Amino acid sequence: MSILALASESSYTSPSTEDFWQPLVGDGPFAITRPAVVILLSVALISWLLLVGTKRMSVVPGRKQLATEAVYGLVRNSVARDVLGSRDFLRFVPLLFSMFVLILVNNFFGVIPPVQYPTMARIGFPAALALVVFVVFHVVGFRKHGFFGYFKSIVPSGLPIGMVIPIFLLELITDLFTRPVTLALRLFGNMFAGHLLLLLFITGGEYMIVHGGIGLKFAGAFSFVMAFVMTLFELLVEFLQAYIFVLLSALYIAGALADEH
Repeated sequence: MSILALASESSYTSPSTEDFWQPLVGDGPFAITRPAVVILLSVALISWLLLVGTKRMSVVPGRKQLATEAVYGLVRNSVARDVLGSRDFLRFVPLLFSMFVLILVNNFFGVIPPVQYPTMARIGFPAALALVVFVVFHVVGFRKHGFFGYFKSIVPSGLPIGMVIPIFLLELITDLFTRPVTLALRLFGNMFAGHLLLLLFITGGEYMIVHGGIGLKFAGAFSFVMAFVMTLFELLVEFLQAYIFVLLSALYIAGALADEH
């Protein structure tokens, strides 16, 4: 919800999970919600920024082209090429770059007025992105090794016979469950917790300033200072979570391409 929306109450109610469910039209699973509108807004914004940044390409880039190339270069060189290798990385750059900018913009929306809503704090969006990664790295593995060869490559060579089945089962659980679930939950949990803390500091601080005595007013002012510090910290976390998501995605794809993973 909007950061300051809760503080208008005459009696303070602490923020909760209900503040992240904001249907605009309708209700239930088919409702048009605020995060759905925000993510569509982010797609339109990203498309416009990329068109503007690449409209007039030149050998000596201007500011817009330079900014676009810097973000693209970060994903292309520091993630895709370094993790996947020079032979395989180019075909995965569009996927990794798209996920990075989508996650980054939606994370930054959590602290940018008037949106102030981190879309990835709704579990459905990280889960959908993790599902895409899940499908990609398994399809890549099947194409590289074949159906049976892919599952055979899960187990490292040279293991004692008695360890083959337990290791195979552990690696199978990791590939089919642990990786996609933790990939989604890591992004969701950080965005959810960070926004909840900002809500608590800002709405609590305003309530203490407006309704409290002199002592609580000072505490409310300190709460606003903490909110500012947390906002700066949250910006760093939002960038890191976008980077970590695509980095892990690249690592999973690289593992599927490897002879053993």
